[in-house]
Amino acid sequence: MLTRPRTVLALAVLLVALPLFAQQQSQPVKNAADDAGFVSLFDGKTLDGWEYDPTYWRAENGELIGEIVAGKEITENTFITYRGGPDKGVMKDFEIKMEYKISDKGNSGVNYRSAMVEGKKYVLKGYQFDIDGQLKNAAPTRHTGNNYEEKGRTFMALRGQITRATEGGNRQVIGTLGDYNELAKLIKNDDWNFLHIIARGNTLIQILNGQVVSILIDDDPANRAAEGLMAMQVHVGGPMKVEYRNIRMRKL
Repeated sequence: MLTRPRTVLALAVLLVALPLFAQQQSQPVKNAADDAGFVSLFDGKTLDGWEYDPTYWRAENGELIGEIVAGKEITENTFITYRGGPDKGVMKDFEIKMEYKISDKGNSGVNYRSAMVEGKKYVLKGYQFDIDGQLKNAAPTRHTGNNYEEKGRTFMALRGQITRATEGGNRQVIGTLGDYNELAKLIKNDDWNFLHIIARGNTLIQILNGQVVSILIDDDPANRAAEGLMAMQVHVGGPMKVEYRNIRMRKL
């Protein structure tokens, strides 16, 4: 049974989250009401407003594509970072929506409230909606839907968890959103998936194909981030490809 403080926290999460994702569906359908107030961050043709290494990122057929090919492997994760708008890409409280598709064994993620690593180009640290691919008929993906802090506190909330981060880097599971393996069935291998992030105050909600898959309440004042950059990743490893489209954001 949850202790009273944890119950209060869980209740607070629901009060924040329910109005924001109550209308989500298992098969999201784009309509005008869903997109009210959202602005596009990617024109589908160019990478204007983005900072990136052209060796690994390009715009093609309405998609933002990250690809590592044989002979051009990387030794450190590299990102394409949104730097557009009057705030040069810095976001505080917001919703982000997009679709993604990733190759077998691919590894990527959408970083948010993140910061550039000093002295390194195209390298970020911060919260990440983790994404990975898998071979067909293999075990469920290990990472998709997790809240992972790149170059920081690592796994903040696994798929299916509501967690609270506290001072000193500790994390407590204070609730559940479903079974880790069962939620993996939401993932469409070799097909388009719908990704939705809500960041409001110290509550971070991650939604996959219309279902909330992780919630983090970050009560670690020394390490949490109230604002930062949004970026997409290609990960160290072998050849891989990840595609993003319909990337849009709404300030809260």
